[in-house]
Amino acid sequence: MDEIDIAWESEPELDDPVFVEGLPGVGHVGKLVAEHVVEEADSELVARVHSEHFPPQVTVGDDSVAALAHAEIHAVDTEGRDLLVLTGNHQAQDNVGHYRVSEAFLDVAEDFGASELYALGGVPTGELVEEHDVIGAVSEDDLKDRLEEAGVEFRSEEPAGGIVGSSGLLLGLGGRRGFDAACLMGETSGYLVDPKAAKAVLAVLEDLLGFDLDEEALDDRADEMEEVVSRLREMEESPSPGGEEDLRYIG
Repeated sequence: MDEIDIAWESEPELDDPVFVEGLPGVGHVGKLVAEHVVEEADSELVARVHSEHFPPQVTVGDDSVAALAHAEIHAVDTEGRDLLVLTGNHQAQDNVGHYRVSEAFLDVAEDFGASELYALGGVPTGELVEEHDVIGAVSEDDLKDRLEEAGVEFRSEEPAGGIVGSSGLLLGLGGRRGFDAACLMGETSGYLVDPKAAKAVLAVLEDLLGFDLDEEALDDRADEMEEVVSRLREMEESPSPGGEEDLRYIG
């Protein structure tokens, strides 16, 4: 297999599409949004992207058929803008691979005439979150106003550790190529898959791109995770067995 191998599945005609990335990351926020858009809107598989930089594994489906690790790009028709949505179960495993694969994604976006790009992800808070703000970063300062009108917050030097992986590189490399690029990050604890943070990011994306999707599937996932969060809170608030007296047994 070549370093990067793109298997084309269709050649849709798109009108000035927007490229949207949602690969696995903090809280799986971006992945949840991208998968929801693909599943709830009128979508068509455009390409599967294979690479030796992805993990050396296959996934096995319900029919016991194996599929080599890959990312997928879907064309999505909405009542607003046409979309090219990138999603999958993996990111590259090494630094060089991240750059090479990200450049390949941008090549596809350019081939379809996209000039606008949104990378989606989560920003960890280290604690359970009640209100999920959406934090933004952009390739050019003049992109901020429109995003702020959609509810995106821009905070000085945040996220503090920068943006790593595909989201960061698509923002940085996309900006160098002339894309109007932005990264939308939902605040999340970083501990769990976070459908509520995904809903917050989806709402901003819908506002920016002029479409509206049924959110029932995300609501169901959010309800399931809320039960998990409630149990975690109960565990945090419950006193440890034995209380402070147990300290005498520690070295």
